[in-house]
Amino acid sequence: MSTVAAAQNGSEARPTPLRLASGGSLPSSVSVEVTKVAPPGSTLYWTKRGDTVSSVARQFLLRTSYLTSAELAEAMRKANRNLTVTALQPGQALIVPGILDAPIVEKTVPVPRDFEVRAVYLTGLMAGSEHGLDVIRRWRKAGGNAVVFDVKDSDGSVNIPFEHALLGPHHTTIPDLPKLVRFLHSENLHAIARIAIFRDQRLVATHPELAVQSHRSHQPWRENGKLVWTDPSQPKVQDYDLALARRAAESGVDEVQFDYIRFPAEGDQKDASFHFSTEHPDWQRSDVIRAFLERAYAELHPTGVLISLDVFGVMAWRRPVDLAHTGQDIVRMAKYCDVLSPMIYPSHFFGMDGYANPGDAPEHFIGESMERFEQITRGSGVVIRPWLQAFRWRTKTYSPKYVETEVLAAKRKGGVGFLFWNAANDYSKPMAAMAEMRLVKGEYFRGDELPETAPAVGITSLSGSVPSVGQR
Repeated sequence: MSTVAAAQNGSEARPTPLRLASGGSLPSSVSVEVTKVAPPGSTLYWTKRGDTVSSVARQFLLRTSYLTSAELAEAMRKANRNLTVTALQPGQALIVPGILDAPIVEKTVPVPRDFEVRAVYLTGLMAGSEHGLDVIRRWRKAGGNAVVFDVKDSDGSVNIPFEHALLGPHHTTIPDLPKLVRFLHSENLHAIARIAIFRDQRLVATHPELAVQSHRSHQPWRENGKLVWTDPSQPKVQDYDLALARRAAESGVDEVQFDYIRFPAEGDQKDASFHFSTEHPDWQRSDVIRAFLERAYAELHPTGVLISLDVFGVMAWRRPVDLAHTGQDIVRMAKYCDVLSPMIYPSHFFGMDGYANPGDAPEHFIGESMERFEQITRGSGVVIRPWLQAFRWRTKTYSPKYVETEVLAAKRKGGVGFLFWNAANDYSKPMAAMAEMRLVKGEYFRGDELPETAPAVGITSLSGSVPSVGQR
């Protein structure tokens, strides 16, 4: 009688009576038991009533090298003799491939601040999905070298596992951040974690005491009727956001990007009351932003990550009303970051510079914005890497050529790299533009790339296999 290794997941390997290929069986006097053995890097799962391939894949996903349950399910079908059924019979021995010996630990890949990033933005939901992985691979193939993805969006949703007293239980669309970052690194992509800082709808809903307060009602202040803004000067708010940023840095991202690094710019400003007015009565809003960034840079930069800041494009015009409301003093902010990313979407410059349809004047507004940002940050050493419009809102001319015009205008005025924004993550036009821009080497971008590395062990390839060291 022969018996071999026990299965993992707390279940012992179960003996299976040997059946003849003809359908008959051996004489009862002969006792033979054969135990199904999981190949190296796999485990056996004994199915239960109601199990499906998809449900088992979801159960094991976090223990495997696969990024999505769909990828794992497909790999399971292949590992189990091209299994075709969906529902599983109870008592089946199912091979689950890609089992990790230990949780993935990923490290930041340091780059200089003037590394030329060519990135698209993905929501947390998209980044953790099968479709998102396809977008990432296609962007890399098109010539991109970076991806921005949401760790926390402006609705306050936190997309990664993160324990904090102010957060509580939450749904994670990126259940294993180090695994996602390792995948990006294996594709030679610079990983940028976007964190919406002070606009946080979830936090003010659960902790209204941390919201901007109303002078008149002594209740949480609302911006145009919406309760969405935390008080940027509240120490607990700042501690929360910095703790999340540290978690992202510890997970191996290469850059932490702060969005909504400002005070609310709309609504009844005279009715808005902030903590700093009592704590530091001589401060302006810009002093709060400066102090927060000084602390953030001191805490995060030693980890090796770059720090980038998203700012309003209109701040380059330096109008006093914009500074008074947002607190985004570009000159002071530039001292505590590596990269400034002004959001210079032409369609957003309505009513400026005499253009009736600014969305159809990308060359003017990209060029003018970049020139102004370069002038006011000269000598600071900060890199200007703009957000560019990758959507058709308020423009009749949005096309691959439109995208090419943006990229060229930004580069000619001193921009280093670019970030494409599309809230729906539709990058068909930028990808088409990349194909054309790559034909003219050095005209639209330098073409910086991360150092070539072998695919990381433990991350599955497109075909669903686990590549060995050195395999591309």
